[in-house]
Amino acid sequence: MKLVTIALTCALFSKAYPLDCFECIPTGIGSCSQMTKTCPASETKCASVTVAVTTGGKQIPVKMKSCTTPDQCISGSLNSGIFMTTINTQCCDSNLCNNQEPPALPESSTNGKKCFTCAASGDCTSTLECKGSEDRCFMVTVPAVGKVKGCASQSFCSGSLNTQLGAIVDENCCEGNLCNNALRIGQSILFLLLVPLASFVLFN
Repeated sequence: MKLVTIALTCALFSKAYPLDCFECIPTGIGSCSQMTKTCPASETKCASVTVAVTTGGKQIPVKMKSCTTPDQCISGSLNSGIFMTTINTQCCDSNLCNNQEPPALPESSTNGKKCFTCAASGDCTSTLECKGSEDRCFMVTVPAVGKVKGCASQSFCSGSLNTQLGAIVDENCCEGNLCNNALRIGQSILFLLLVPLASFVLFN
């Protein structure tokens, strides 16, 4: 009986310890310098993230590592027609387990859904065929860029991610073909990271 009590006590005590994760926050395109971080109690996962922006046939990946919460362990894609942004997140729950670098998600085939897209001229009447898990249409207003429309995975609209590269963005997601006119549906922190990142790659 004493052994059982000791084992249960040790298990509970071990769970009280905060998690240690590798942290790697990029300051630009490419890899970043890695260090260790003791996570706050609310962040129970270690994450390795690869965000990749593809435009003009060229793919540019950005690697990140950090402590995170389970709802931030997401993957998916966002496609404006001019650029495509994918995110591939791998999460784990032991100390310093996020030492891997997940690959960028491969490009998927079209899935039959269509959304409005905006040309460089600002015209937003063209349509775009969505790919893979992109089951939502989106519209964002990016400072100094204007409106961006296209297809997005549901995880981009309902998930969340630390906004180390954040900016002020007004974002809308909706379901149904060609639903991304001007209707405000919902907001996601993900766009605070991914749309400015795509815009940076596109215009620099």
